Amino acid sequence: MKIFIDTADLDEIEKAYSWGILDGVTTNPSLIKKAVDKLKKEGKEVSMEDYIKRICLAVDGPVSLEVKGAKSEEIIKEAELLYEKFNPANNNVVIKVPINTVMEEGEDFEGIKAIKYLESKGIPTNATLVMTPEQALMAAKAGASYVSPFLGRIDDYIRKNLGIEFGKGDYYNFALMKKIEGIKIMEKAKMESPAELYNELKEIELNDNGIYSGVELTESIIKIYRAYNFKTKIIAASIRNARQVREVAELGVDIATIPFAVIKEMMRHYKTMEGMKKFMQDVVPEYRALFE
Repeated sequence: MKIFIDTADLDEIEKAYSWGILDGVTTNPSLIKKAVDKLKKEGKEVSMEDYIKRICLAVDGPVSLEVKGAKSEEIIKEAELLYEKFNPANNNVVIKVPINTVMEEGEDFEGIKAIKYLESKGIPTNATLVMTPEQALMAAKAGASYVSPFLGRIDDYIRKNLGIEFGKGDYYNFALMKKIEGIKIMEKAKMESPAELYNELKEIELNDNGIYSGVELTESIIKIYRAYNFKTKIIAASIRNARQVREVAELGVDIATIPFAVIKEMMRHYKTMEGMKKFMQDVVPEYRALFE
């Protein structure tokens, strides 16, 4: 599995790259603005254009830059501008295009149309804001180079619908939720007819259209892509904790794009630190002398 970092903070990118674990970067306009504003607060003058070029030069791997338009014509124009302006820096720019740009009413296929056109012109795309396997299927059919299912946002959506309180980095134990659902069904099955039980339970499903979590969303997309031999690479995105990374790695996902804080979390365990303290305490003077 390849590891991308989900940030526009150049310090974080360079640190992760120096550790030898980084294969690419995903950004968005909010992350870039946050990074540039941070530098300005530190009294450092930097233009956004120069800063983005520095990000592209910081890694030998794909860097996703996002468009802001909603209509296919706008998306294409912005994508071509971004690609022309920043790809020459290191030949690694990928254009992030929302899978569906509709916010209320409008045409659902503006993003897909843009993806199809850009890929035909040799501009690689990353279909972003993917929340369903169906959207991922459409992105692959349109020829997207990458697709980014948003794990954390799906977990948030399901938990909010269920009234579960949670922090942003909290792991959602969807396996436990499945067990709870099974128990509820068994209890009600003793008292109600199959038809009554079906009608009642379909109103209180503990999932999003059959998807119980962001990890399950990723698993479903992997199954579809493997069944039809799609070439689109899957980037597990909107990752909130190290356990999610482990679970998508077990599924065989192509890429996980991970916030810097979660990358650090992946390396920590109490028993590892405890073991290091014990090792250091047990080093005898004779052994230390070997290194002098």
